Amino acid sequence: MAYLKNMDIKHSISDKPFHILAEPHEIAEKVIVVGDPLRAERISQILDDVRLVNKNRCFLTYTGFYNNMKITISTHGIGAPSAAIVFEELYMLGAKTIIRLGTAGSLVDGIEVGSVFIPVAAAYEKGGTIGMYFDDLCFPAIPDFKLVNILEEAFLNKGLNIQKGIVVSSDSFHAEKKYSKKWRSYGIKAVEMECATLFTLSNYKGFRSAAVLLIIDSLVTGEVLERHQIEEKEVVLAKTIIEALK
Repeated sequence: MAYLKNMDIKHSISDKPFHILAEPHEIAEKVIVVGDPLRAERISQILDDVRLVNKNRCFLTYTGFYNNMKITISTHGIGAPSAAIVFEELYMLGAKTIIRLGTAGSLVDGIEVGSVFIPVAAAYEKGGTIGMYFDDLCFPAIPDFKLVNILEEAFLNKGLNIQKGIVVSSDSFHAEKKYSKKWRSYGIKAVEMECATLFTLSNYKGFRSAAVLLIIDSLVTGEVLERHQIEEKEVVLAKTIIEALK
């Protein structure tokens, strides 16, 4: 009986936010998510009347306004398990559109370091976090196509170098080189760690999602973008995403 009672408590906890300790009114319907808490802090500075509404577990989450539009910027951490927690809890708190602003590595020639990549789908190795949701079903990891088109138009209007295609969401950063040849042979163009989880959960739960990725390195040439260049570009990308969401 004690075991069953504990199971009931755990189930009730999983049905409400347990890591993003904000109130529903503190989370905007439109959210940008990033992996790095310091990136969230930097991007939050472009907002007016910005407030830190969560710092629990270092999932730094800020809400403010950009041209009178309410925006939340939240940290999802590294990898699918961490990201799934944040995506689910933001949705519980009222998020209706979640855009991932992240980084990726190029798997193919022709996608230059420093360019912007907009995924049209995400591949993933079977099992892992997504397998916990869907068992043996190969659930399609696809973004909201209307959002993809809106984002693409916004970035093209800025004169930025845009690439589109399929990404693969890897569960192990330091094992990516081992798999890169296989992924490349499948026509996958870039690798990152969270898009597949975002896209599957958005379709499963009923919110809209998309992603904008800065290509910071190439698994073909070995070229790497300097940190100061990443920080400069991420602010431009964040502003363009928010303007597109209007």
